[in-house]
Amino acid sequence: MSAASRAAGTGVAAATGATAAAGAAVAAGATGAAVATGATAATGATAATGATAATVGAELRGVGVTIAGRRILDGVDLAVRAGELVALIGPNGAGKSTALGVLAGDTAPETGTALIDGRDARTVKVGELGRLRAVLLQQKGVSFSYPVREVVAMGRMPWARTPQSDDDAAIIADALERTSTAHLADRDVTTLSGGELARVSLARVLAQRCPIVLLDEPTDALDLGHQEQVLTLAAELARSGSAVLAVLHDLNLAAAYADRVVLLSDGRVIADGPPDEVLTAERVADVYAYPVDVIPHPESGAPLVLPVRPRGVRRPSGTIEG
Repeated sequence: MSAASRAAGTGVAAATGATAAAGAAVAAGATGAAVATGATAATGATAATGATAATVGAELRGVGVTIAGRRILDGVDLAVRAGELVALIGPNGAGKSTALGVLAGDTAPETGTALIDGRDARTVKVGELGRLRAVLLQQKGVSFSYPVREVVAMGRMPWARTPQSDDDAAIIADALERTSTAHLADRDVTTLSGGELARVSLARVLAQRCPIVLLDEPTDALDLGHQEQVLTLAAELARSGSAVLAVLHDLNLAAAYADRVVLLSDGRVIADGPPDEVLTAERVADVYAYPVDVIPHPESGAPLVLPVRPRGVRRPSGTIEG
């Protein structure tokens, strides 16, 4: 029995995007880890759901979430539209992952509304949800032993018994190739390094092919070159018509690749706009409670955010604050 079949028996929602699912797909690191690839990014999902690539997107309207008595999100308005890459940034504890979970339809808002393809996310059935939006979670730990190829194949589960499943083998091979993990295809996923596992999780994401792509810290554990490659891929997905949102901690990656940056702090949207308008030295220093300089990149002109480091002093303070 294949890994995809076993995963289906333990929680098919793992590949369709529901966080409640159990089994191998959850352990592999995403509730429905999937993105679209190339010019066909949105076509598979839209053919099966009736949506059009030009209009598919996700949106939060006045969303509030309280967890364990703490207000995590407070009146958040956030949208990701077809054809754009949005970077969601903010300090630790700002509510970024929670916002992504609500946007994905995996977490119900206490107040406000989450819309997917213009519909209340709570009304979209799980199977359709898995063909509309793809999610890569922040946690990518693995506790089940499967070959990498079978883990990537789990991304095709939402397309089982549809005409799109005829192309599964080619789509899986393409996902492995584009994430530079083809040479790992026969490896046991539990033997991978953190960076290798992150790329395999992204390959599983690529295999699902959805018009909405939600990535929570996709560059986590990746080296410099692979970080750039992942963001290049995300930007390509947006150019091909997908609505792409990435939670990022690296402000310079956000500035270099995002069409729009949304800055979240204490559960509220502080700024939303082009990188050069959002990433001002004063605003970044205020939100992150640390002095920075912002200068234009010498080649691209994109903002470069540089922490202020006094000459001769490795750290302005010897303690971690906040």
